[in-house]
Amino acid sequence: MCGIAGIVDWSGRHPADQGLLDRMITLLQHRGPDECGTYAQGEAGLASARLSVLDLEGGRQPILNETGTLWIACNGEIFNHVELRPALERAGHRFTTQTDIEVILHLYETLGPACLELLNGQFAIAIWDSRRHELFLARDRVGICPLYYVQFPGGLAFASEVKALLQLPWVEAALDPVALAETFTFWAPQAPRTAFRDILELPPAHYLVAREDETATHRYWSLAFPPAGTERVMAEDEAAGALLSLLEDATRLRLRADVPVGSYLSGGLDSTLVTALVRKVSPGLLCTFSLAFSDRGYDERLFQEMAVDALGTAHRTIECSPEHVAQAFPAVIWHAEAPLLRTSPAPLYHLSQLVHESGFKVVLTGEGADEFLGGYNIFKENRIRRFWARDPDSQIRPLLLRRLYPYVSELGQANSAYLQAFFGQALVPVDQPAYSHLLRWRNTARQQRFFSAELRGTLKDRDPLGAFLARLDGQLATWDPLAQAQYLEVTTFMSPYLLSSQGDRMLAAHSVEGRFPFLDHRVIEFANQLPPHYKLHRLREKHLLKRCAADLVPEPITRRAKQPYRAPIRAALFADPPEYVEALLAPEALRDSGYFAPEAVAHLASKARTASHVSEGEMMALTGILSTQLLHHLFIADAVAPHETKAPTLIERSPSAQGGNP
Repeated sequence: MCGIAGIVDWSGRHPADQGLLDRMITLLQHRGPDECGTYAQGEAGLASARLSVLDLEGGRQPILNETGTLWIACNGEIFNHVELRPALERAGHRFTTQTDIEVILHLYETLGPACLELLNGQFAIAIWDSRRHELFLARDRVGICPLYYVQFPGGLAFASEVKALLQLPWVEAALDPVALAETFTFWAPQAPRTAFRDILELPPAHYLVAREDETATHRYWSLAFPPAGTERVMAEDEAAGALLSLLEDATRLRLRADVPVGSYLSGGLDSTLVTALVRKVSPGLLCTFSLAFSDRGYDERLFQEMAVDALGTAHRTIECSPEHVAQAFPAVIWHAEAPLLRTSPAPLYHLSQLVHESGFKVVLTGEGADEFLGGYNIFKENRIRRFWARDPDSQIRPLLLRRLYPYVSELGQANSAYLQAFFGQALVPVDQPAYSHLLRWRNTARQQRFFSAELRGTLKDRDPLGAFLARLDGQLATWDPLAQAQYLEVTTFMSPYLLSSQGDRMLAAHSVEGRFPFLDHRVIEFANQLPPHYKLHRLREKHLLKRCAADLVPEPITRRAKQPYRAPIRAALFADPPEYVEALLAPEALRDSGYFAPEAVAHLASKARTASHVSEGEMMALTGILSTQLLHHLFIADAVAPHETKAPTLIERSPSAQGGNP
């Protein structure tokens, strides 16, 4: 993982001087602390902060092609560069490094934007063509690597993180009201919108071409499913074998590095299978890393230890307390650069710190399995509500929903009447392509009642949910209901939140690169062609994946019920509120920022401190309010980065068969 930045100014009003590039890239050195490089000539400048993973000595960026016309800076990895390189060499391209990034440069030289179709990887690419005076930006298919840009008269600037763009004297730091409404609906701003006004995000699977007189974005890959009933016909054993073979190869490719590679091990099916596949394709000593929680309601260490014993890894765990979550939360917002409705990124911030301090730069993780192989409760909820909608007056059918959310007290213990009231909203119109998520979005949007009168006034003619529904491709209506739900989960939640605020940003905060075998585009495309019942079999999640894992993962882990990753909110932020919580939620602070109604927030905060029960939605609202206030404080009002936080307790285990420590 690296950080990249750059400026192109065709007008000459804002030249890409070395000092400005240095200031931009300095703010991204947590992403790439090993070395910095810049290129500035004429109207263009590129900069890179490098995390050296391949060609440690010779891979400095930006990289120049052999004709001196193209410069590239790239964040990420191209995992199939070994296979792509020989054909380029036979075609006469001369390489000066052993990096994967130079492969992109020569592919682009030959094929232009079509080169993206050949890349298996995670990337944010910037290429300056000095002959055509043209900038090319591109982002990987599912949005693992971030890329932001801002346009100004006669030019464009880009960076891996917003904070670098805020170094430009002509860019004002201001939150976007519509982005706040999107966050308090979908949990994250929806690309190309970001939390900051006039700063855009290049959407996943898109590239951008900018010239003096034109800037245009283009999609080069689509998250597509076949029409319902036309899914690929395969025997279950054949499908399981094909999926496992793809996952094994995806894992093998993601072990390519000139530095040691570790693995996250949560104790769930996905990360345990990834770890087992690493052991299979690379039998040497493997180091794994886990999160534990002092609150047993969030803790999974029993299954983590079971996996460690079965797979023989050298293992390190940190135990995270509510206090650790509270201490890290300001730093989390500084790195996430967006409001959050959950505290879940905070423990992962600490986990990547453990990886970094253990001497590792790269870890494999299990993200993507739930989205593409049917693992989430919202997919089950969708199926149950559709079943219930066929008999809307049933008193029995809604009781099936109680099994889905045992960790949400008001749902896990609810009677039929409560479940009918909560889940029965808009129950019958099942032909709506967004049916699976409308209930979640509308319930989340209710938290906008805490917005200030001024913010509500600004938004009175804006309807983020309606605008999103209007943009949906009509093709969704032809897909199976599970495919519709998967598409919505990936595009509105996985890419903008899970892979960004909870993924890239928490990893990059401590100079760690995450790699995701389940997000190999070959795995995605194969999974999307499978019949729905291979993913969600009745109410059994990830049916085919469990079949794949049967001989590789301990049986109790394949049998265990899905436990969503969560972190404490109330105990961390409101049981004994840190000083910054009290300060940022004070009425004067809320009035100064102007986003929320002080009286309504004061009432909710008091309830969080004193009431015996506070709903899940209310805690999400408070987290969103606090994180927005932090964002305003860190980037607008005071613009001061938070201090380093104290790491949780380290618990170390060595495998009896292998020995050794990470």
